Parts: sequence; structure tokens; C-alpha cells
Amino acid sequence: MLQSTTAATALAFVESPLTAFGLSSPGEGAVHVPFVDPQPFDPKRRMVKWDELASWMTPSEDLFTVGHYGTPTLDAAAWKLDIGGLVSKPQTLTLSQVKALPKKDIIATLECSGNGAGPGFMGAVGNIRWTGTPLAPLLKGCGLRDRGVEVVFYGADQKNEKVREKEYPQHFARSLSRDEAMRFDCLLAYEMNGEPLNAGHGAPLRLVVPGWYGVAWVKWLTRIEVQDRRFMSKFMARDYVTIRGEEIEGGTAWKESSVSWMNVKSMVGRLLRLKNGALRFTGAAWSDGTPLASVELQVDGGPWWKARLRKDVDTPYAWTFWSYDWKYPVDGEHAVVCRATDVNGVTQPSADDPRIKLKKTYWEANQQHPRRFVVA
Repeated sequence: MLQSTTAATALAFVESPLTAFGLSSPGEGAVHVPFVDPQPFDPKRRMVKWDELASWMTPSEDLFTVGHYGTPTLDAAAWKLDIGGLVSKPQTLTLSQVKALPKKDIIATLECSGNGAGPGFMGAVGNIRWTGTPLAPLLKGCGLRDRGVEVVFYGADQKNEKVREKEYPQHFARSLSRDEAMRFDCLLAYEMNGEPLNAGHGAPLRLVVPGWYGVAWVKWLTRIEVQDRRFMSKFMARDYVTIRGEEIEGGTAWKESSVSWMNVKSMVGRLLRLKNGALRFTGAAWSDGTPLASVELQVDGGPWWKARLRKDVDTPYAWTFWSYDWKYPVDGEHAVVCRATDVNGVTQPSADDPRIKLKKTYWEANQQHPRRFVVA
């Protein structure tokens, strides 16, 4: 019931997008102010266009897609999901059988782990209503054996990969620990924004792991296997591994970690000139599900101003829209940047913060992203 209520409220935002950013409407006469460093946009690539962002729910046609072994075309009528490994009751389900299981909606922000790595890849994120069946009851019904500690998810997409100088056919696959897979909010999804998944987004079935980067949301799902040891495929152990340095006692310790939970992040979206002359900055902030404590805005390296967060929908894995009104803007060219902080005190780092400066891979690029604009 809670999920249905939340989804209905979110859809109401779509019907009145101008009020979805802040706590009040910008009113008549508000004028869009373009940034002088526009977001590079490839018309062939689906991305969120920050300068045009006005709806809390991301239209499906604007949500990014990433594939590693191409886009397989699957016949939904012939498709099957196998669940096996260390379970006492293996199952094979058709799409109709999956859809006959208890249905659930989850509103969750999906972000590519490479989002923010470069100027042309800043919009690989979106807020979507996902519909499917909870994963945990299905796994429980298969009878997980005590030794089963890792749950592996295989997609239909595949390619030959070289492993220790030999080639082997490999399906794209990622895994979750048993505890992670048994979270109440992991979903086997067959719809997005009320419509069936399309081929680019994993039709007929994909995994949804709220709070994790998109690489964990395995698309074109065909097999779930429970095993007794860590799964170390290319996309768990070699790719999607963040190399980050930490300064310790005058030296640098280099650490590698598998991309998993999303980092706290925010972006400046649009800029409006209100009828009263004030400038309204609007944007979005998100995290791994940890509640946000604040979003702050800084102009030209000055003091940090606290933005207003929209918190009237209880959706922990969805992004939060924020706004700030600069009542007496000064003429000239300016730089603006925002940062988000969660309730645990974790703050989105600047580009020269060691968490970013000493990160040598492009994944998990959650640094603050400045924008430039002119007041005249």
C-alpha cells in the first residue's frame, strides 16, 4: 500500500513539473537563464539534459542505456528464468509466471557508475518507477542452502573473453552477497514508468538493486545461481574496480574496491530569473538510500548557502529536488557549485579532494561540478 501511494504521488509531480523542483512555483514571468558552459550532448545518446530538467520522474526516453556485449533480442513468449545452484528447490519460470507473483512498485534513481567522469557524460542518471516482483521471497521459496553465500545474476548478453591467455564464452554477470540479495527492496522488474521494459533496458526482465550503481542492475536476466564462494567475473574483479589512494603517514596506500553502493552526489540543473529579479537555482541530489541532511550552494567561492530540499515523498532511493533563491544577484559572470551531505556527515567532495584527486579510475566520479552563468 505504501509503495502504491508513493508511486501515485510521484506521478502527480509529473503532471505539475514546475513545482517539482522547489517548495514553491517560480510564478509567471520566470525566464530560463542558460549556462555559458552548456552540457555537451550527443543526440544519439539518451541522457538527462540538466538545463531542461523539470520533472521529478525521468521520462523513459531520456534514461541512459549501457551495454557490454550488445543488446540481445529475446522472445518474451519463449523466455525463461532459471534459479539454481545451492537451493533445495530449483525453479524455471516463464514471464507469465513471474508476473503472477506478488507485484511491487519501487521508485529508485539509476546512475551509471561512470556518470560524471567527463563533460560529455554528465547525464547518465534518472529517477524511474520500477514494477516487478520482490527477489527475496522468490529466493526463499527456492530453499537457500546454508552454504549458499553468494547470488549470481546472469544476463543473456555474451562474448568471448580472454582469461589467462585463453578465450572463454562469458555472459555478462554480477553478484550480490546473500544478505544483499535478500533485501526487501531488490526487485525483478518487467516494467518501467508503467510500460513494459524495452530491449535497451533489459526486456523482458532485469534486476533492480536500489542504492547501487547501474552495473549491478543486470539486464536481460536469464539465470540466478546461488554459490558458496565469491563470484569473480570480469565485471566484478577486473572491470568496475575503483583504484583509490589514501594518504597515510606521509605515503599513499592504494586500494581497490568493487563498484557497488552509490556515492552521495548533487547537480545544478536549471537557472531561472524570477519576476522579482531573484535567481532561482534548481537541481537534484541522491545517495545510496542514506537520507540527505542538506544541499548547499556556493557562488564564486563565497559562503555556502543552504538550499531547500523537497521531502514530501518518502522514497529513500529516489533523488531529491532542491532549490535556492539568490535574492540580490550581482551583474557579471559567475561560477556556481553545489554539494550534498547525508545524515552520516558524508559530504560530496570537491575535485581537489583526495577522494577524487587520488582516484585513478573513472568510476564513482561524484565530485562537485561547477557551472558558469552571466547576470546582466
